[in-house]
Amino acid sequence: MQKVSLYFENGLLLEAKSFGAEGTSVGEVVFNTSLTGYQEIVTDPSYAGQFVTFTMPEIGNVGCNAQDMESQGAHCKGIIVRSYQERPSNFRSEETLASLLKRENVLGITQVDTRYLTKMLRDEGAMMMVASTEIHEEAALKKVLESAPRIEEINYIEQVSTKEAYVHAHARYNTDTFAYNAPETTKKILALDFGVKRNILNELTHAGMEVTVVPNAITAEEIIEKFEAKVIDGVFLSNGPGDPLILKEEQEKIKKLIAHKIPLFGICLGHQLLSIAHGYDTYKLKFGHHGGNHPVKNEMTGSVEITAQNHNYNVPESITEVATVTHTNLFDQTIEGLRYNDTPTMSVQHHPEASPGPHESAYIFGEFAKML
Repeated sequence: MQKVSLYFENGLLLEAKSFGAEGTSVGEVVFNTSLTGYQEIVTDPSYAGQFVTFTMPEIGNVGCNAQDMESQGAHCKGIIVRSYQERPSNFRSEETLASLLKRENVLGITQVDTRYLTKMLRDEGAMMMVASTEIHEEAALKKVLESAPRIEEINYIEQVSTKEAYVHAHARYNTDTFAYNAPETTKKILALDFGVKRNILNELTHAGMEVTVVPNAITAEEIIEKFEAKVIDGVFLSNGPGDPLILKEEQEKIKKLIAHKIPLFGICLGHQLLSIAHGYDTYKLKFGHHGGNHPVKNEMTGSVEITAQNHNYNVPESITEVATVTHTNLFDQTIEGLRYNDTPTMSVQHHPEASPGPHESAYIFGEFAKML
């Protein structure tokens, strides 16, 4: 392992060891409290532009495999862990986490006091950071950080969205056969790919929907034409990275879909874009929600679900002027789910496919299928 230097925008300079790619990267640093699923987190496109600090101290112990990839590759800037295990022990393991990170040009940073780092982020909020295996002088690192664009200034959707449309071929993962079930579908939807996770697509298919994933570049007119010709029954708006307020073209596209009363379902970034398209701008949380242990109350049933989360932005309370709150985060009372009053539109902030995480919210995909 070689030396890697970390410089944060609050002036903190740390020295650690590198086990992933070499080089220099700038991004926003957040922390994730999930106990399992580091590969799913690393390959979640929603983390594009970010460094992920794991509060789980031991990372790498089960290796990585092709089945657990949430996308074609890894999209985060890097990961920060207390202790990296370079000798995985799991019958499904095909390669080490270090091997995956090096192939995907993602920094792996270890031998860091992640408890201290997490407390700092909770107190001061998510912040920009530079990490480098090449530059170690504080003044030089500071210059790199200050000259780089901030995450809210970059449209990462262009980097993570699919370039070609395709029909998703898998349903839910079968833990008895260690393979994905074949789809059995009765409805057809388009999934707008802002950085979609594969297990979200699996759950949509499992709920009975044939999912055609389309590039973000598709126009509203093309989608409306398919809906009016009854080629599709609805549209899914996926998760994805970055600040939703800068995605002006996406907002205008969604406004047109809402006006045509096309059934819509949004998750995470899709949830936020639906709010903005209705005229209610999102705001940034202090350090975001990232983990697999967030309690959410279903306001329709009164039940509490433990959910998987990954977002830095949230919809405002004023959205209740046009929508009904269906889910509430019990950590901070922020809005987690909505049903819009005048259109067939629903959305949730958390990740109900729970990859990684608990499966208590998976029923939400079935609710969208019923809406169609």
